[in-house]
Amino acid sequence: MKRIFIFLPPLRGVSGGLAVLGDTARDLRALGREVVLVLREAGATPLALPAGLPVVTLSRAGLAADDTYLVPEGWPNALAPGLAAGARCVVYCQNWAYLFHGLPGGVGWDRLPVSFLAVSDPVARYIELALGTRPPVLRPAIDPARFFPPPAKPAPGPVRVGFMPRKNKALAAMVRDVVTARSSRTGLALDWIAIDGLSPDGVAEALRSCHVFLATGFPEGCPLPPLEALACGCIVAGFAGFGGFDYMRQAGEGGYAPSVALRDVPWGGNGFYAADNDVFGAAACLEAAARLWVSGGAGLTAVLENGRLTAAAYAPANRLGAVTKLLANALR
Repeated sequence: MKRIFIFLPPLRGVSGGLAVLGDTARDLRALGREVVLVLREAGATPLALPAGLPVVTLSRAGLAADDTYLVPEGWPNALAPGLAAGARCVVYCQNWAYLFHGLPGGVGWDRLPVSFLAVSDPVARYIELALGTRPPVLRPAIDPARFFPPPAKPAPGPVRVGFMPRKNKALAAMVRDVVTARSSRTGLALDWIAIDGLSPDGVAEALRSCHVFLATGFPEGCPLPPLEALACGCIVAGFAGFGGFDYMRQAGEGGYAPSVALRDVPWGGNGFYAADNDVFGAAACLEAAARLWVSGGAGLTAVLENGRLTAAAYAPANRLGAVTKLLANALR
């Protein structure tokens, strides 16, 4: 059986992208494929490696011509063992902003025998714009056993707003300052919940306690925190990071629209979204989400239902099905 090698970059913490690579390895193994994990050097990842999978270092990868080698974007030097062996090399682009990061001067992707996977439809369209071919998409998944709504949200005395300070911290503070300064005129009382330094279960508990999630991350490939917030019954407001428009859809009339065409999805508006870096717009989106919680009614019910449908589309079973399809072509 042909082997599939997956390179895990040496990051300081477990990023969403690194976790997705680990999930990919587990899915491939669950489908009966022989999977080998590749580290730049021994112990060079904070990720808890999937049990039972062989691990090799980059210098001793031992790839062969009939192997497939999966490497995330931003690490083109890690492709060297696969290119040297004549293996099928696949770049899994999880953030469009790093597609060209790390390429040696004068070397373009058109000079390397590689193919691509994208983490979302916007990322696939970005790759198509840059390189001329739209790659297949392998989306992340969220765990419904961890991220789910509570039986009831706290009654919105103040509206509880969750945010992640590590995501463009200064911009999050600016949005907070603007909305707070306007509160005497808008009549909106907000409680701010910093979601930082928590375990995954802690993050889920914090999101369940919130009414609104302020998304401040950009650029993004397919941002997981807003998706997890939707699964926990929050309305999302803020920035999409471009890649978030894989699933983010405007709940209000008009609103910001990205230049990329949006794919058809079986849900409607699930949040209020501004252009990246637009503090004015993000503040307006946050206020719109908070007002919806205060007013309640059918409008709130519809947005929360759309959030539920969105999260359900990113279930692990759906991702496993996508991996199964990819094995017939992109990862064969």
